[in-house]
Amino acid sequence: MTASLSETFTTLSDGSSTSARGFRAGALAAGIKASGKPDLGIWASEAPCVAVATFTQNAFPAAPVVLSRDRLRANARAQAVAFNAGNANACNGQQGLADAREMAQLAAQHLGIAPDLVLVASTGLIGQPMPMDLVRAGIPRVEVRPDGGHEAAQAIMTTDTRPKECAVAFEVGGREVRIGGMTKGVGMIHPNMATMLAFLGTDASLEPSFAASALKRVVDRTFNMITVDGDTSTNDSCFLLANGLSGAPAIGAESSEAERFVAALEAVCTDLARKMAADGEGASKLLQVDVSGARSEADARAAARAVVGSSLVKAALHGEDPNWGRVFAAVGNSGATVDTARAALWIGSVQVAREGISTGVSKDEARAQMHGSEVTMRVDLGLGNAAARAWGCDLTEAYVVENSAYST
Repeated sequence: MTASLSETFTTLSDGSSTSARGFRAGALAAGIKASGKPDLGIWASEAPCVAVATFTQNAFPAAPVVLSRDRLRANARAQAVAFNAGNANACNGQQGLADAREMAQLAAQHLGIAPDLVLVASTGLIGQPMPMDLVRAGIPRVEVRPDGGHEAAQAIMTTDTRPKECAVAFEVGGREVRIGGMTKGVGMIHPNMATMLAFLGTDASLEPSFAASALKRVVDRTFNMITVDGDTSTNDSCFLLANGLSGAPAIGAESSEAERFVAALEAVCTDLARKMAADGEGASKLLQVDVSGARSEADARAAARAVVGSSLVKAALHGEDPNWGRVFAAVGNSGATVDTARAALWIGSVQVAREGISTGVSKDEARAQMHGSEVTMRVDLGLGNAAARAWGCDLTEAYVVENSAYST
């Protein structure tokens, strides 16, 4: 994103997935999660939307993924997403699909809209039947409100320690346009499409083909560039709904406002991606890795993802050990082309390697750059002008403790 584009939008201080005109949400504690916290809700628009999405590429897609994917393939229109936490409704066979369809039907009846305009998203334990008695009792009691976005962000959480929300505003044709979003996901995060669950709503008017290409482009640069533990969920879903209620001119691929919209959407998704990586299960540090000097963007992306995904790098990060050889090892194993005689590496502002070898900087000086809750690294592959950025977190004892007893 260029500076000139980033200066054309404003981040909303209390932004949420209902910041855009016409979006509403609500949630309640239906009893699906043993904690008694909110776990069932609806995110909806007052008007039908152009709707696009990206989904998990896992060979065991959850029933809500199958349902939502099929509906959007048939017609890129939707008006609501019914969601729950505490049960993934994955690996439940035909009963799981029937339960997902019923969940959509219940939400449609509650909202007074057509059932095929409702998508479904679930997250939680895999392989457990959906407690449909709780869903049937809960959905008719969900109150969707314009200020319900924060409530919804709380309700989609599983092992997240805090909700993740963001919204921006900018002008299109003299009209204010907004994009708001919420995400969840701090474990089983190594996406190859999007993230655990992401809901993005805009009051812009988007041509369907542009909406699909814009979402894919942004997802590739944000949600597909984070990793927590190298695992991809069965339920990953990222929805973009555009209701056009801003009254601004429609945006297509050839529109003069196309790049501005993409930049604003990327800003929202970057913020949400960083928040997910920072809240990784057991994490104490956010790691940002910038790769430059790559021959292609694909190479830059591969190298950056390899570094943030390396268990050895993540463990060193936790111990604040500037073992920079692990970074070069990850890059060298990424499949990216690198000029080893020109490669360089910085930890924070300290250059620890130049022309593929140590700069001789002291370990203490490099270690000082790893203190605090956010650490940056920059790798130059020494070949071209392509670049990419990825985010991850440290690997801690708390991650092992949490995941050793997740289902008990």
